[in-house]
Amino acid sequence: MALLITDKCTNCDMCLPECPNDAISVGDDIYVIDPNLCTECVGHYDTPTCQKVCPITNCIKPDPEHQESEAQLWERFVLIHHSDQL
Repeated sequence: MALLITDKCTNCDMCLPECPNDAISVGDDIYVIDPNLCTECVGHYDTPTCQKVCPITNCIKPDPEHQESEAQLWERFVLIHHSDQL
């Protein structure tokens, strides 16, 4: 499933450069994650880097509106990073 940045976000800029899929961007008030690009770092890291670097506890959590299996996240990873090779 994609991740979601909650309103606890302080706009510290820690997560933005860490996302290997460029799924994080500046929103109106806080950073936001594009669920069409978020793979929870599947294909890159063992755990989501945005969660690891975020200084606020429970600020970034699973998005209940975008629940996906690991297989679906792998498919998205392939589409994002290997579409030119397919």
